[in-house]
Amino acid sequence: MCGRFNVTSDPLSQLLMDLVGQPHPGPDNYNLAPTETVQVIRVNRDGDPEIVPMRWWLTPFWAKEMTTKYAMFNAKSETAAKSAAFKEPYQRRRCVVPVTGFYEWCREHNTKIPYFITASNEPGLMLAGLWDRWVNKDAGEELLSFTILTTAAHDDMKEVHNRQPVMLSMDEARRWLDPSIPTKDLEHLFASLLPVSLEAYPVSSYVNNARNKDERCVQSLGESKFMPKEAGSDKEVLH
Repeated sequence: MCGRFNVTSDPLSQLLMDLVGQPHPGPDNYNLAPTETVQVIRVNRDGDPEIVPMRWWLTPFWAKEMTTKYAMFNAKSETAAKSAAFKEPYQRRRCVVPVTGFYEWCREHNTKIPYFITASNEPGLMLAGLWDRWVNKDAGEELLSFTILTTAAHDDMKEVHNRQPVMLSMDEARRWLDPSIPTKDLEHLFASLLPVSLEAYPVSSYVNNARNKDERCVQSLGESKFMPKEAGSDKEVLH
């Protein structure tokens, strides 16, 4: 799963300039948690990619109310096409979530140790997501929200966690955003691959508290584990 991530304009702006032609609008947040607002990339009605703030916890368009009763911040790629909550966004409303890195908690000697996972040689990661639009009929207010797709962990990632977010190369991100391509033709992107080389290292339990948002969340407390881009995969390095 992916339950926390890190977003910082430097270096993410470099990534977004390549994909959208705009810098990351901020603000920086070293410890983003579900239900918070995140800058997400989608395609507008003119077919152009745009950066839009959305709530990280998908609320289906048909929901009677905005609730956190069900865990909607992640969606399993293996079942999203058939899920009542995700099947329409799966077909019609894909998005890309740019992040500097994400956190996973690894069980070691009956203790959960937080790890920060980031691209070792690139300006960030692009995660595959789905979004939806919900309207509060009483107030007439619109809510845009999203979920992050996950898949089984790559062999190198399994030492940290058994699931990982679906990560995309630059070319794959453009295709994921292209509404003319059916999602069923993109399902190969859900394979347990690494589009870029990753670095994972343990960080302080300080990150466990979602109210803590500063740089201490990513301070390394131990040796890094490097996970190279999968040799021979069709994943492209982020440019």
